[in-house]
Amino acid sequence: MYSYKTHGTCSKEIQFDVEDGIVTECQFIGGCPGNTQGVAALVKGMSVDEIITRLKGIDCAGKGTSCPDQLANALEGYKAAI
Repeated sequence: MYSYKTHGTCSKEIQFDVEDGIVTECQFIGGCPGNTQGVAALVKGMSVDEIITRLKGIDCAGKGTSCPDQLANALEGYKAAI
């Protein structure tokens, strides 16, 4: 399980697992429960690259980031570390 501390969002952390380039688990700690649970459910089974492409740059209320954007950042960090 990988962990990423978020920046600029209501969620405080994202935890995820990746196997063979596919996200198998995803959980947001904090944030808007319905939205974060929905995003986590939708990304399970998707490739890391596809998630980054779809979610990178999504903004929440002019914050310059969002929980989905933070997930994209987390996955970019994961890719850079492997």
